[in-house]
Amino acid sequence: MADESDRTRAHVFVSGTVQGVYYRANTRDTAQEKGIDGWVRNLDDGRVEAIFEGSDEAVESMIEWCHTGSPSAAVENVDAEFEEPEGENGFEIRY
Repeated sequence: MADESDRTRAHVFVSGTVQGVYYRANTRDTAQEKGIDGWVRNLDDGRVEAIFEGSDEAVESMIEWCHTGSPSAAVENVDAEFEEPEGENGFEIRY
């Protein structure tokens, strides 16, 4: 496990056609492949919200991935804010 000082946390909101297109499942699978901890969930307003924790490089690449997302998604916007890591462990879909 990387030292906390080497980790960053991104709080991400994705808008567009991102619900009902396997966006969360693809996000989880991609995050696990990249060794990222955190979670992803649908919001009532149609957006997807996610937390990504990991190395700077892994988190940056995950944010880039969000611009495309799952094959059926039509992403309009990705808004990411960086925060202090909170020690997320594993990656899950939240409901």
